[in-house]
Amino acid sequence: MSKDETLGEALRRQGISRRGFLKFCAATASMMALPPGMVPVIAAALEKAMRPSVIWLSFQECTGCTESLTRSHSPTVEGLIFDVISLDYHHTLQAASGSAAEAARETAMKENYGKYILIVDGSIPTANPGYSTIAGISNVDMLMEVAKGAAAVVSVGSCAAFGGIPHASPNPTGAVSVSDLIKDKPIVNVPGCPPIPVVITGVLAQFLTFGTIPELDALGRPMAYYGQSIHDRCYRRPFYDKGLFANTFDDEGAKKGWCLYKLGCKGPTTYNACATTKWNDGTSFPIEAGHPCLGCSEPDFWDGGGFYKAISTPTADIMKTATYAIGAGAVAGVALGVANRVKHKKAVGEHVKTTIDDLEKGN
Repeated sequence: MSKDETLGEALRRQGISRRGFLKFCAATASMMALPPGMVPVIAAALEKAMRPSVIWLSFQECTGCTESLTRSHSPTVEGLIFDVISLDYHHTLQAASGSAAEAARETAMKENYGKYILIVDGSIPTANPGYSTIAGISNVDMLMEVAKGAAAVVSVGSCAAFGGIPHASPNPTGAVSVSDLIKDKPIVNVPGCPPIPVVITGVLAQFLTFGTIPELDALGRPMAYYGQSIHDRCYRRPFYDKGLFANTFDDEGAKKGWCLYKLGCKGPTTYNACATTKWNDGTSFPIEAGHPCLGCSEPDFWDGGGFYKAISTPTADIMKTATYAIGAGAVAGVALGVANRVKHKKAVGEHVKTTIDDLEKGN
């Protein structure tokens, strides 16, 4: 695919149908928390969109963020990375190595100066340049060099966004976040250890569609994904409100799916879309699998106390509300909530399908 070719031209050349294209646009709208009515706007923008250059730098990290990206399902990493953007430099995914890899990075920077997107995963060591280098260049120097010509910077993962595990006390490498060093560029933080795959691709899709970064919260995270706590979105929330908690991982409360608050769940203080977007094509997330949230999308989560220690003791008022919450009633309430979510999902799906059908007729 030529970089001078629009996305619409490339899709038609590859034999992708109009209906398939609109499904992609509908998925993009859904990821960005936009109504179905925005599908034609996205379609029009993507039809004319040029393929942007992306340079991905990996510093002090475990490759988990890249592993997460390669498991994205909407849009898929194949569709996004290889058909929509030009991934010109990425240590793990690129075929080139050594001097050829660095030449590719330098060429991409020169040809797309002021237009390319810089993605960073991993924290940056500042105590000693030798802690992490690439082609003999320190992480700090490479970050500053590449960021200079970037249109925007996306910090993927808690290490790049907040320093992450390398930043944990006593922080021997002097690890810092991208925003600690870059002060003159728009930065989008996509924290998580690792982040949800479709959140990573969703941010890239929004930039491609509208040419701007999404609305951000006080920590630089996209509001569409980090605007609510996991606690407020969690299907176990009714049990919390009724004072029904699992006290161990194998007691009756745990078997009945009661709230994991007393087992250290950080859902009330953690903002992310895990409870709604979930993982593995919407299959599940840690709390649904019976494990409390660790709060990995928050700053300094590693130093936030024991993972299995409750963040506070439930108040007496909460416990009093449990007087009417017998087990059968609680289970019935959750079942009703699940039924309503299924009904809503079906309705939204039918609405999107109708929108696509209408758009096809109009084209």
